[in-house]
Amino acid sequence: MSKLDFAFWDAFPESEMAEAAAAVDVYDRHLGWARLAEELGYHSYFIIEHQSAAQITAPSLYLCSVAERTKTIRIGAMIWQLPFHNPMLLAEEVAMLDQLSRGRVEFGTGIGVHEHEFIRWGMDFSERRQMGMEALEIIKMAWTQDEVTYHGDYWTFDEALPAPKPYQQPYPPIWVAAHSETSLEYAARGNYHVSQNIDTDSVVAEKFDFYRRVWRECGHAGPMPRIFLQRMVHVAETDAQAREEAEPYLLGRETVSAGGSSGRTRVAQSRIGWGSNPRGMGTESELPNNAERGRVLGQMRESYEFSIENGVALVGSPETVIGMLERQQKKVGYDLFAASHGIGAMPPELVEKSLRLFGEQVIPAFRS
Repeated sequence: MSKLDFAFWDAFPESEMAEAAAAVDVYDRHLGWARLAEELGYHSYFIIEHQSAAQITAPSLYLCSVAERTKTIRIGAMIWQLPFHNPMLLAEEVAMLDQLSRGRVEFGTGIGVHEHEFIRWGMDFSERRQMGMEALEIIKMAWTQDEVTYHGDYWTFDEALPAPKPYQQPYPPIWVAAHSETSLEYAARGNYHVSQNIDTDSVVAEKFDFYRRVWRECGHAGPMPRIFLQRMVHVAETDAQAREEAEPYLLGRETVSAGGSSGRTRVAQSRIGWGSNPRGMGTESELPNNAERGRVLGQMRESYEFSIENGVALVGSPETVIGMLERQQKKVGYDLFAASHGIGAMPPELVEKSLRLFGEQVIPAFRS
């Protein structure tokens, strides 16, 4: 059986926040899950940053709390949204997090995909790629140089003296969340690790093959960077029980008392909404890659079988999920699998049960 590490990708559904008496109650529950994931042998724990949503808006702060409560599990955001941060300050925050965790940070980077987040902050959605590239350049300088002088299109620094430096040298592993060919090529040429989600297995396999081909053409010294795939996962005692528990949430048909499914109503009911296009990516919504992901998300809401057959969700008994992972890894080619056990508005007790069963009965099968 191929070597495979496992991450717990921890979703913070807006519905959970809406029903909580205080945000800290939600944070405490998820911090407990981070400790549990460590005890169960998960390699890493990831969250995602989103602005203008009741989720994780300050990932470095939250992950400091994770670091304080754990000892060995690697921690990170997949992603920190680079355009929303002063890159010098973010470099210092992540370096401090790396020090406080004694070198356990995985630095997931991305540029964001939701136009409304940029509109609300008075930022140009169309410039986010250039902003992200400039930000990452500055962050790497801050991690490797005692003094940084930089005059860019978006940020300027005159003899900045960044501190501290990261615990990991020269810096934590850098990931690029990549969907487009442009992003995959950028990751390959930069010798960065790469991550993916949403696309069907066949599409992801083609994209990862392209990434590996470009990486080899660049002549980088090995080893090859790591490849990360995130999928929704639900494990129960039997296949029938797993489907019964997961299907309503995969289809988005379970509403919550806050009014709506999957916690998307807060944005949809606001004045700005999802921006200039209801699919949320402005004029980029109909680009081939984005349109394909929109098709996948639409099919997922219509058909449980579509999600299972295309690998975007893994649902079943431990034995069934082990088989799914073996076939998927062989087809797609990844070495870090991120299981998102929180599916839509799924109750916390079902999320925790899946987290436990996966850690107790699935992960050990890949350690031989």
